[in-house]
Amino acid sequence: MSNLKTDSVIACLDCPDHVQAVLEASMWASTRMQAPVGLLHSVPNLQQKAAVNYSGCLNIDDENTLLEQFTTKEHLNNCELKAQGKLLLHQATTYCEQQRHKIKTYTLHRHENLSDSIDYVDDKAQLIVIGHNVTCKSTLSQLIKVSHCPILVTHAPFLPPTTALFAFDNSPTSHKLLNWLCKTSLIRALTVHIVMVGKENSENCDALREAYARLRQAGIKSKKALLDCRDVAAALTYYQKENNIGLLISGAFGQSRLRGLLKGSDTKKLLHSTETPYLLLPKSYA
Repeated sequence: MSNLKTDSVIACLDCPDHVQAVLEASMWASTRMQAPVGLLHSVPNLQQKAAVNYSGCLNIDDENTLLEQFTTKEHLNNCELKAQGKLLLHQATTYCEQQRHKIKTYTLHRHENLSDSIDYVDDKAQLIVIGHNVTCKSTLSQLIKVSHCPILVTHAPFLPPTTALFAFDNSPTSHKLLNWLCKTSLIRALTVHIVMVGKENSENCDALREAYARLRQAGIKSKKALLDCRDVAAALTYYQKENNIGLLISGAFGQSRLRGLLKGSDTKKLLHSTETPYLLLPKSYA
């Protein structure tokens, strides 16, 4: 029987360098969304798997070195992988309890790859939180592409944002994201800069003004900007750094396949260049 709870924030712990950052980001989101945190660890059933070093991934008051027992081997068998995962989930639970956020947590120990685990939680989760460097064979871009749920990608350390940049391009995915932002409590306390990159014509000005008005009507403190630039990712990255904005928000892989082949994916460029948490809404989000 599944213990997946509806409307959870799912913390993916398959990133040894980002476990603590993922937990911090998940607790930050959980507090704002009033949601439990599902601690997810995925290990496919294999004869042997290259050992992943999780020792020292969390600063907790006890059991600090228990995970080191799994670092002396080059490969781990199924039983050892499951034992390592169980211990990691236990330590993650302890870490959350020590933060005194009064957040409800539960564990999800999945014996499958991370892509399948994300597919498992996709339809019931409110938000998936994942570290920038995942250890599975799928790339971060591939995991985001197959998801139907908003995903927050974090670097380490996680710094709670007070401002956000919403990259708006007037696409269907961008309008879905606008609707979601107007409803979610996640960004309610942030100042949101809604930024459009494109020609300063009447169509773009009208679309930006209407989207800005929607955010204001939803009670979100907002600013707007239209940047006339050909390189979307470069313009957004520059604006974010110049204004010291702590969270980037955009649709994911919403452009046509042809444009992606010719100019490269803006989402991939932003995933590579941004140094802040990055909230993405997949194209397939319902």
